[in-house]
Amino acid sequence: MNRTLTALALALACLSAPAFADGDAVDAATKDKLTAQLTAEGYDVRKIEAEDGLIEVYVVKDGETASLWFDADLKPVEHGDSAD
Repeated sequence: MNRTLTALALALACLSAPAFADGDAVDAATKDKLTAQLTAEGYDVRKIEAEDGLIEVYVVKDGETASLWFDADLKPVEHGDSAD
């Protein structure tokens, strides 16, 4: 029984590992904080993800789409791929 549970846990861990292979994940608290901040500024937040060691936020404001970039302290930063 114990070996079966251990084997099952190991199998599940191996299957889920590729989804987190790049280590780029933004935690829920950070997403909530950024969403609240940007919504207060009039943005419609569509997606938040980590990339290149920064946080990229896809937003819409006044019908225009843009990518906003933030550092780990949630301070805005310039990035070459910004679509604004």
